[in-house]
Amino acid sequence: MVKFSKELEAQLIPEWKEAFVNYWQLKKQIKRIKLAKLPNQPLLPKPDFGRSVFDCLRLFSSNFLSSGDKSDVIRVRRKFKEDTHEEVYETELAQLFSEEDEVRVFFERLDEELNKVNQFCMRQESEFVERGEILQKQLQVLLQLKQILVHRRRKNYPAKTSGSGISSPSPAGVSDFSENNEESDETNSEISQTDEVMPAMGVSCFVSKTKKKKPKTAMRIEIPATTPTRAITAITAKLWDDIITNPKKEGSMEYINKRKIQCAEKMIRKTFVELYKALGLLKRYSSLNLLAFTKILKKFDKVSGQKASANYLKEVKRSHFVSSDKVVRLMDEVESIFTKHFANNDRKKAMKFLRPQQNKDSHTVTFFVGLLTGCFASLFCVYAILAHICGIFSSSTEPAYMQTVYPVFSVFALLSLHLFMYGCNLFMWKSTRINYNFIFEFSPNTALKHRDAFLICTATMTAVIGAMVIHLLLRTRGFSLSQVDVIPGILLLFFIVILICPFDIFYRPTRYCFIRVIRNIVCSPFYKVLLVDFFMADQLTSQIPLLRHLETTACHLFARVFDTHHPESCHSGRLYIETTYLISFLPYYWRALQCARRWFDDSNDLNHLANMGKYVSAMVAGGARVTYGRREDNLWFAIVLITSVVATIYQLYWDFVKDWGFLNPKSRNPWLRDDLILKNKSVYYLSVALNVVLRVAWVETIMHLKVGPIESRMLEFLLASLEVIRRGHWNFYRLENEHLNNVGHFRAVKAIPLPFREADSDT
Repeated sequence: MVKFSKELEAQLIPEWKEAFVNYWQLKKQIKRIKLAKLPNQPLLPKPDFGRSVFDCLRLFSSNFLSSGDKSDVIRVRRKFKEDTHEEVYETELAQLFSEEDEVRVFFERLDEELNKVNQFCMRQESEFVERGEILQKQLQVLLQLKQILVHRRRKNYPAKTSGSGISSPSPAGVSDFSENNEESDETNSEISQTDEVMPAMGVSCFVSKTKKKKPKTAMRIEIPATTPTRAITAITAKLWDDIITNPKKEGSMEYINKRKIQCAEKMIRKTFVELYKALGLLKRYSSLNLLAFTKILKKFDKVSGQKASANYLKEVKRSHFVSSDKVVRLMDEVESIFTKHFANNDRKKAMKFLRPQQNKDSHTVTFFVGLLTGCFASLFCVYAILAHICGIFSSSTEPAYMQTVYPVFSVFALLSLHLFMYGCNLFMWKSTRINYNFIFEFSPNTALKHRDAFLICTATMTAVIGAMVIHLLLRTRGFSLSQVDVIPGILLLFFIVILICPFDIFYRPTRYCFIRVIRNIVCSPFYKVLLVDFFMADQLTSQIPLLRHLETTACHLFARVFDTHHPESCHSGRLYIETTYLISFLPYYWRALQCARRWFDDSNDLNHLANMGKYVSAMVAGGARVTYGRREDNLWFAIVLITSVVATIYQLYWDFVKDWGFLNPKSRNPWLRDDLILKNKSVYYLSVALNVVLRVAWVETIMHLKVGPIESRMLEFLLASLEVIRRGHWNFYRLENEHLNNVGHFRAVKAIPLPFREADSDT
């Protein structure tokens, strides 16, 4: 059975960690109470002097006292602070304890924790209630604008309409902009008199029409520029409005169109989902804290021998974070609104958005993992035997075969190894109760599990080895190389088709999530950087050999099948050199742009610029190594050595201090960090040493060992595999640190911008 402390640690919300009950500190205080009782216990049995005439009196008095209510040993009082009027709890000892000082300290800390939880819960409730009210007003504006579009389609938007179909009285003391309407009529002949007044959001906005019968509104519709298309559209529209349309006019109104309304509807729907998620987190926060108070009070009763928990637990259940029903009522209201306006009154459909269910693990997946592993092993043995019989690695056939088959095999082998390491990561994160779905913002019902990752890995390698066996058999049967060499291209095309397949098969949510993340990386810095985006970009920095092999495979495919160029140009020439530099730079370049975007978004946090410097140093070192591979002289050797050493030291520092949170000399775990998930500390020290060794594997690339072509290829593949293993090893500790300390400062509840605000508002 899992201990409650482990369960609590697994369910903690990283951003709210400090607001939870400090269960571990209270447990330590109970241990002190237990130790304080030990010296008071008699070490030797008391001497027996026989019975006394007062024994009956002692027996009667002890029975009388024990018959009283032991739960009255403490008194819990509620008070209000004079300055802030906040409700606080204070506990007084109504009975003397042998270890009174330690007990008093325990209840003082317990009171502090209870007050902290109550105050946090009240703050969050107020914030969510306010957010809910704003959302309702936003939804009201959306419904009114949608109704106007419906009227325009039905009646070709007449000069006057009776109403929007949503009756809502205008707030008191708010102008209907009649004066502004007259001024705009004088200054702009295209705008007619006010067509419709829409009171919402605490202001009244009006909709008017132009000569082209396009409605305009004084309520500005702001669609955030989170994508390149939206960013370009927003800039273009702003320039057109400021320079061409009316550069001197202030507070100009905005056109209403279907596309803007649809974008606004998606934003409001997403904000409702986030609000519901936030309310669910706050509800879980309250239940976990209540359970923590219950567990710790029971431990105190057990150690002290008193029944103090009944009184205190009664006050805990009366406190705000337990007795308040605001969260439940607001969740019901959000469910009702979402079901009505975003799910066509289909509650089941609404719950798929608001409360996605996590799929259970299937033993069928485990069976197929084992089956495909056996098939892969068998096919690999067949391939090795055929290659030996056919003499495929002899000096006469080796160059052509290695040029066509080796890159394809390396691409899928490195990809499968990375998937295998990711599956190991998922297994370890689940075993250690690291909430990776929450951190990555994955949907629980579609998120990949470790068995799924292993299944994809084994299926991929089985297909690749099978294709290689077929390739060998066709070569031995006398088929021409131009025909046989189509097989690697077909294999690559097959996997690309599976990746972009629109049908709901082969893990479509995961495939589309992967494509979306790759798009965000390639289009950096136009997309807002999420944790999953820079986490995937870090994976790409470890797969530069894979990208090179992918480029070589595509080059050979076009050269041999489509006869676009000579195959030798894939390994020499100016284009080959430029492509090599480009591929060596791109992953680090994308990652550096992400750091720049995060620096811009996070109020100019210099840590992001320092992180960007790490990737710039890696780009310089990578470019120097590529140049040294072509020009072997002492000058470039010195440049490679200096740049690579600087980049490696930079990377090691960032790995240990920033990403893993280690090398803290003041930590209670020497040179690690205060909070660790794994019990065995030696694992962390071994991991530090292993990361150092794998980080300096680049030394082999500048040694230029004198080995044969096949051995050189195998050594290159081994080094690429070691880097993938290092990255999988790095992944676990990076996410462990994120789970414990929220080092990326990512919010538990995303703040999604709302679409509607006043046209003349500058905020």
